[in-house]
Amino acid sequence: MSQMSSSEFAEQMLEFARKAPPFQPTATYDPDGDCIEFIAGPDSFYAERIDDLVTVYYSHETNEIVGSLIKCVSRFYNDVVEKVPGFKIEIQDGRVRLVHIFLAKLWTTPPDSNSIITMTYRKLIEVAERTNVEAAVALN
Repeated sequence: MSQMSSSEFAEQMLEFARKAPPFQPTATYDPDGDCIEFIAGPDSFYAERIDDLVTVYYSHETNEIVGSLIKCVSRFYNDVVEKVPGFKIEIQDGRVRLVHIFLAKLWTTPPDSNSIITMTYRKLIEVAERTNVEAAVALN
């Protein structure tokens, strides 16, 4: 078994990177944690919790939103359905568009259009609309 030189190794890694598929935004539901992780961009990021539902991921490079973590999804869903029963319509075949979750949070929160949290949710809505990401969730 021959040893690979560092330049051969570097060339092999570059070849793997060239063959890698382009980044695709994703939303993954974790039933054990009852959370949805939304990754909208490939940037490295830092996290900032904005309320009891959402932690926002911001790009280290641009400080723009590149994703989020939505916690306690089932509890939030049940609370929203109690206040806004029509929200059930937005879950089709076990899939929900993230834009609907962010909108539901705004609809069920007292309005304050100047708050940082409200503005952050509006930006999350824009990112979710642009990426059109859905999560497969198991909600009753």
